[in-house]
Amino acid sequence: MFNYFRKELDWGGRKLVLETGKIARQADGAVLASYGETIVLCTAVGARSAKPGQDFFPLTVNYQEKAFAAGKIPGGFFKREGRPSEAEVLKSRLIDRPIRPLFPHGFRNEVQVIATVLSHDMENDPDIVALIGCSAALTLSGIPFFGPVAAARVGYREGRYLLNPTEKQLEESVLDLVVAGTAEGVLMVESEAKELPEDVMLGAVTFGHQAFQPVIAAIVELAERAAKEPWPLPEVSEAEKTLAARVDALARAGIAAAYQEREKQARHAGIDAAKKDALAVLAAEGLDADKAKGAFKELEADIVRNAILDTGMRIDGRDTRTVRPIVAEVGVLPRAHGSALFTRGETQALCVATLGTGQDEQIIDALEGEYREHFMLHYNFPPYSVGETGRMGSPGRREVGHGKLAWRAVHPLLPEKEAFPYTLRVVSEITESNGSSSMATVCGSSLALMDAGVPLARPVAGIAMGLIKEDRGFAVLSDILGDEDHLGDMDFKVAGTEKGVTSLQMDIKITSITPDIMRIALDQAKDGRMHILGEMAKAITGARHEVAATAPRITVINVPKEKIREVIGTGGKVIREIVEQTGCKIDIEDDGTIKIAASEQERAQAAIDWIRGIVAEPEIGAIYNGKVVKTAEFGAFVNFLGSRDGLVHISELLPGRVNRTTDVVNVGDAVKVKVIGFDERGKVKLSMRVVDQATGADITDQVGPKGGGGRDRFERPALGD
Repeated sequence: MFNYFRKELDWGGRKLVLETGKIARQADGAVLASYGETIVLCTAVGARSAKPGQDFFPLTVNYQEKAFAAGKIPGGFFKREGRPSEAEVLKSRLIDRPIRPLFPHGFRNEVQVIATVLSHDMENDPDIVALIGCSAALTLSGIPFFGPVAAARVGYREGRYLLNPTEKQLEESVLDLVVAGTAEGVLMVESEAKELPEDVMLGAVTFGHQAFQPVIAAIVELAERAAKEPWPLPEVSEAEKTLAARVDALARAGIAAAYQEREKQARHAGIDAAKKDALAVLAAEGLDADKAKGAFKELEADIVRNAILDTGMRIDGRDTRTVRPIVAEVGVLPRAHGSALFTRGETQALCVATLGTGQDEQIIDALEGEYREHFMLHYNFPPYSVGETGRMGSPGRREVGHGKLAWRAVHPLLPEKEAFPYTLRVVSEITESNGSSSMATVCGSSLALMDAGVPLARPVAGIAMGLIKEDRGFAVLSDILGDEDHLGDMDFKVAGTEKGVTSLQMDIKITSITPDIMRIALDQAKDGRMHILGEMAKAITGARHEVAATAPRITVINVPKEKIREVIGTGGKVIREIVEQTGCKIDIEDDGTIKIAASEQERAQAAIDWIRGIVAEPEIGAIYNGKVVKTAEFGAFVNFLGSRDGLVHISELLPGRVNRTTDVVNVGDAVKVKVIGFDERGKVKLSMRVVDQATGADITDQVGPKGGGGRDRFERPALGD
């Protein structure tokens, strides 16, 4: 038998259940977490010792969704789950970010956390369940972990915060915010908002933090019954203390002098020289220089952090609120539909916008079902951007995460698809980086989209804030450098417009921060954002009046749903012919919406006329252009309205008597016809004799009633007649 433990609580109107001891019992910690009918298996396993020479904490978090969780079979040739989707990568990061700061300093043992979605009820997103389950698994495992943490999703509608809104409720919410933290404070925030004020955003964070306190209490109660014996905490040896002291004595002056350099490359060269000199002395003294990396980082952090707190001046000579010089340019690539080069200090993003049709939409196969995405934002971080060599390959987790952050910032400002029926793709190439390239991507993407003629409601800008917090005080830093990010305590990114916040992301490297610090950071970020928007306005203030000449022109028409089949034709014959003849791209939706994309308006109009001809109903008395498609003894069949045919009886070919149809018309002739009625089967009856074939004018009054020549209408001749 096994020791089974269960903790259950009502949370946000649904039942949250944490179970352990039944599944995955060989893992150090395993929790089956369920919320509603969404179930996630969370496991934590740690290596009992660190690898020799390991100088970092190797934590891996893997979130994976199984297709069977939604009663589906995976697509593709192999019919099994493959590489992680973008959504899985983002949720892996969502779990990693709040738990990583809670492992003890100096802990170097490898730890792997895996969250596997086993059931999805299509109402409760598994990400919150997975984060809570992973926190519980770590808390039970005995692995050194200063948790537990918990998380909540917060929505906002009609002035009221919503706790863990369902998928349907989120569609009506103007906020989608995830907040995670401990009992003491907040560790992580991720959000998308529709231009909400700073106080509403701060209120959402506070609301979420208070709301998940019962979950933390439940994990603690479960741990009191089921937790394994804790592992010993890593201790700093006397040798490490001696090494740290020698590093401080040998390198402090040189590193402090290097940090007086305001240019990144010169600064890093000075730091490397100081380290090299110190390492040579350490080796001569017989100390283990290979273990000095951590000591150097601690020394750098002490120098930078105390200098900011003591003087209020930063590495590059700025005060805590000043934003680096900004240069914004648009239209830098002549053949692109929209382009922008955004430079802020030593960070630079080249952003390019491309407009496509519905055929370019991304098809996403998610647990919730297949759907199409018409806005894509891709972020690339080549190694040359930081003056290094490196592997070039598929996007890593960081690139996916930064791209999604910028996507969330810009997405709320996009026009409705019905008003601007383009598929949009923005690519951000980071060409230089020294702090907050993701926020440079937000600014550059906004500029590129406006340059492409995309009618954004308002320009969007972003800024990254930092924090230095010690017992003697703290400092909030606007527009942080890369070094300030690495050596500081917070990465707090805020994006939005002049009206409000559209995205907020926060990661804390210490145990928590207070609401007062968050309020200061939000206010300071607003000032910085307004400054950046002003600098961006020097390049462009709004969307161009027309899309670029190189972009397709899209025209939207609507036809009755029952007519879609006629437009497509048997086996797609008709629509293929329209595309081949006009050179247009045509998208047809189930509701009768048809989008025609062409580089030239004449081609688009030809396709529009063709389609309208197919779906139009012939009107009695109306005159149409037609083409003879068949002749017979009793008359000619004319195609006159798209694919619609009608009969011109031999008596309706000319005002006088006609002996043979082919004396007047032959197959392929262009003619003008008038609709004069319908037979008992609904077939169209046409006339040529009452239409001036040169001008298309109705001459009924001039020719009078039909003459006596010819056979009666629709009377087929007898054999031998």
